[in-house]
This record gives sequence, C-alpha cells and structure tokens, in this order.
Amino acid sequence: MSTTNRPIVYIIGAGPGDPGLITVRGLQCLASADVVLYDRLVPPRLLRQAPPHAERIEVGDASPNARDQEAICYLIAEKARERRVVARLKWGDPFVFDRGGEEALFLHEHGVPFEIVPGVPAAIGIPSYAGVPVTYPGGGDTLTLIRGHEDESETAPQVDWAALAKLKGTVVCYAGRRQLLAVIDELRQHGRPKTEPAVVIVNGTLPSQTTLQGTLEELAARVRETPVSAPSILVVGRVTALREHLRWFDERPLFGRRIVVTRPREDAAELVDRLVALGAEAIEAPMTRILPPEDFGPLDEAIHNVSGFDWIVFTSSNAVDMFMARLRANALDARALKGINLLTIGPATRDRLQRHGLRADVVPADGKPEGVVQALRSEGPIGGKRFLLPRANVGREILAEELRKAGAEVTDLTAYRVLITDTERDGEPDIYRLLLDRRVDVVTFTSASTVRNFVELLGREQAQDLLQQTTVACVGPVTAEAAVQLGVQTNVMPSEYTVPALVDAIVQFYAQEGVGPSGSGLGGRAL
Repeated sequence: MSTTNRPIVYIIGAGPGDPGLITVRGLQCLASADVVLYDRLVPPRLLRQAPPHAERIEVGDASPNARDQEAICYLIAEKARERRVVARLKWGDPFVFDRGGEEALFLHEHGVPFEIVPGVPAAIGIPSYAGVPVTYPGGGDTLTLIRGHEDESETAPQVDWAALAKLKGTVVCYAGRRQLLAVIDELRQHGRPKTEPAVVIVNGTLPSQTTLQGTLEELAARVRETPVSAPSILVVGRVTALREHLRWFDERPLFGRRIVVTRPREDAAELVDRLVALGAEAIEAPMTRILPPEDFGPLDEAIHNVSGFDWIVFTSSNAVDMFMARLRANALDARALKGINLLTIGPATRDRLQRHGLRADVVPADGKPEGVVQALRSEGPIGGKRFLLPRANVGREILAEELRKAGAEVTDLTAYRVLITDTERDGEPDIYRLLLDRRVDVVTFTSASTVRNFVELLGREQAQDLLQQTTVACVGPVTAEAAVQLGVQTNVMPSEYTVPALVDAIVQFYAQEGVGPSGSGLGGRAL
C-alpha cells in the first residue's frame, strides 16, 4: 500500500496508444498507485510503470454502456475508500469523448478526492503520427471533432451534417469500424466536395498503424470494398494532403515489424527501446528470469578472499552486476580488486564493467572457451594462476574445464540463477500461436540459455518448424552455436556482439530484403 494515508483517485489520460505519449505527471501518479483500473486499449508496457504490488483491473472499453459505467464508478470509489491510491488509466484524454467527467463527478458527489491528469487526445495524437497536422495556415480556420465510437451500429453520429459540411476547416471523427462509411457518406451528401482529400488511420500511434489516403469519393469506395478491421480516425480537409511531405512514423526502418524479445525482462529495456524507436512492435516474451543464487555463501567467501585471485572472468553483464552488488554488500568497493586482472566475454559485458568504474584487461575476440584460453595465453602463462568465475547456474562449464586443462586453479561458482519463465502466465503473449499464424517477423536471442529455453518450452520439433518460417537473430557466435546444436538456423548476426549492433543488423537485413512486415506485403501502410 502507498505510504500516503490520504486516499485519492488519479484520472489519467494514457494517450492514444504509444506508451511514450503519457505525460510526466501521469507517470508520477501511476508510479504511486496501489490500484490501477485501466481501459482495454491501454498498452501493457504502460501498466508495467505501476509498482509491482499494485492491483491491476481491466474495466473494458473506453466507452462502455451506462450500466457498466456505473459499476466502474462504484469500483473506483470502493478502492479509494480502502485508503488506497487509485490510478484510473484511460485511453486518450479523460475529458475528450470519454467518460472521465462522469467518473470525476461521481467521486465529487461521494466525497472522494481526485485529480485529473490530461492526456494526448486521439484526435490530435493519431493524425500527428500519420503526418497530418489537424490545423495549418491556409487549411481553414476551424477544427471540428466528432464523436463516433459509442457503439457498433452503422448509424452515423447525430450532428448537423449540413452545417458541418459548410465549414471550410478540418473535420476529425472517431469512427467505429461499422460507422466509418456512414460518416463519409453523410459528409458527401451534405455538401463536402467528393474530391476533398481525407485519410483514415487505424491503430494510430502503434507499429500496426495503417493509413488510407485519397479523396472522400475514393475512400468511400475502398472502405465499402474492404471494411476497416478496428475503430479508426477519419480526418477530412486540405491538411491531409501534407501527409506525403510530413509522414515520419511509418517511414521508420523497422515500422510494422513484429519482433520477439526473449531476453529476461530485467535486461530487455535497451533492446526493446531501440526496436520501438525504429518503428517495430517489440513482443516481450522472456524465456528466462534472473534471480540471486539460493546461497550467497560461496560468492561472499570468494569476495572476502578476492585478493588471492589472479584473474576474474565475467561471462555476462548479470555476472558483473551481481558480483559488484555483493562486493558492496560486504562493505568493499572496486579498490578490493586492485592488482587483479579482469576478463569480460563480449563488449556488452565490458561496457557493463565500465559502468562500475572498472576497465577490462582482456576482451577476447572469440567468446568461445577455446578463444578465451587463447586470449589469456597471449597475456602470459596460465599454469598456476588462480581464476574466479562468477557465473550463472547454467552454461560455461566448458570454460572452467579448459582453464583447468591449461593448469589453472579455478573457483567456479554461481553468482546468479537463470530460470525458465512460465510463458502461460496471464498477460504473457502466446508465442506459439503468433508463430503458427505467421505474425512474427523476427525472434531475437541474446544468450545460449534463451535459445535452449525457447526450444524446451515449444518442443524441439515444433520450435525448429516454426523458426524456419521466420527470421532468427542471434547476438553472437556463442548464441548462434547453441541454436545450431538445437537445429535452429541463424539468419542475422552482427559483427560486434552487442544489443545496438544486433538491432543495426536487423535493420540492414530488411533493407536488403525490401519486403513488408509479416502478414502484409504493403509495409503496414494499407488497410
């Protein structure tokens, strides 16, 4: 429960889809919540910004019927009366074609304190992501917003269409998938020119965003032939002609690509952020979880006697982090490692060590056990030297064996545990179904353990068959070798074994391929 004793409800606008569009104040309020009640359209990545202990309750669509809305209002008030901080997370803006006003008024009438945190309205944010400014000099002096998401009827909203058609500015309508054609027809029948430019945007601000552009007459014909599959935003007016000059979101090099990230959630942020920044949909499906060892005793004992070692070999970033954390837990710091040689396997591990203020003495060009031993031999004799290998509870046993063969004295111990993630937990993506339906473009592997766990969870034969239908990207040769041993072919591997290089390699792969995302031959740009 929150440390505050004052119950309060934050009614927060989450924006129209992209989790990055929530405001700073919205994130602050969400981070303080004990309970999060959220619309169905709020992205899962945004929900992770709430504290781990927070109760999460989905309350359905953004615009439920009156009976459902009353139940939501009572639920919000009930949670607040339990002296809990409540975040009511709403799609778009709470006060723009939403029932945030009703919820706030209900709380006022029941004496429950609340705060309204505005969000980016869908009518503004979604056209921006399609490269359409809703106002522009010379584009007219009015901006009209029309509600259209209330139900699934085919009836257009009840507005004065004749008066609306006379206005010379921009019209933006929240069009339900069965209402879109009716809205277009009403505008045409009441005087908007059939040659007036317009766009229809589906799944706006998301990597699955699709945009259809043309005149009102052309859009009517195309929507009648191929109805849209989801609620959309219709923009009508001269400003839509600027899209071809201002489009930016759907021009990103990985736009529309669905890329599975199998890395542990604790380590996935950098990879996910880089993929999303390039327009991809990052599907987080961690194959492993990183946990402390069951017993810190062996690691702590090695740290207390660390001055007796000649070399410390770090095989991963997690090994670096856990070792340094235990160093501090034992009232020591980097000075305790004076005179000890440090070897890191891979540039990512090297960079992680640098964040702790330490420089690696050796970073082998080849991260395989044989390559590590060869790199060490170039530094001097191995025989008689004492090596400390703080590592995961799985993998890399071969390295300790190779060092012992070379005459080294090796202390090989568990610094952290890697456990297989339960992918059948609520809220986790069904990777098997996504692969089976060919709705995945790339599966990324950043360690041998992610490959092994992926294959173990899906079954060897099924994993082999499904991965033949998609692109497999491995961060380096050790990971790729583990894939080969399991019958999985690697399609993409960077020359430098880092996350940024892996993302760059994926971009280069598709630049050479020149094809659209999975499930679309049109680059995700058509309805």
